[in-house]
Amino acid sequence: MAMSYYHAYGLPVTVIRPFNTYGPYQKTNGEGGVVAIFVERALRGEPIGIFGEGTQTRDLLYVEDCARFVIAAGMDDAVLGKTLNAGSGRDVSINDLAYLVGDVVKAGAAFRVEHVAHPHPQSEIHRLLCDYREAKRLLGWEPRISLEEGIARTAEWVRRKK
Repeated sequence: MAMSYYHAYGLPVTVIRPFNTYGPYQKTNGEGGVVAIFVERALRGEPIGIFGEGTQTRDLLYVEDCARFVIAAGMDDAVLGKTLNAGSGRDVSINDLAYLVGDVVKAGAAFRVEHVAHPHPQSEIHRLLCDYREAKRLLGWEPRISLEEGIARTAEWVRRKK
């Protein structure tokens, strides 16, 4: 709809599509926020519950990289009428993410993964991988924070909020 207004009336529109954003201030309970939820559970020594087999992948974008992307896209007329993606360009399975979180927070022997029945398996997207080449070409934007560093920063925030 927004792009229709751009084309029909010249309304200045840029569609931005940040992929799975995570980091400090993300909810650590309920739906969404997989990184913060996994970190919270690993730090508490609770099992990390993964819906289904855990082979689904996500491209995770640290919140600071997302903020830089949003600001850059909002400040540059070169992207008017464009759709831009922002992500890391790396997808990780939910299983691998859980074990990476366990390693980063040094959960040790207390760390466990449990696979649970998916409440909405028909709506699960199996693979999400971002192609951010257009954002890089037009804005010079690319992610700076690795998944490992982003998890460590998120874990530090979760520790401090207790």
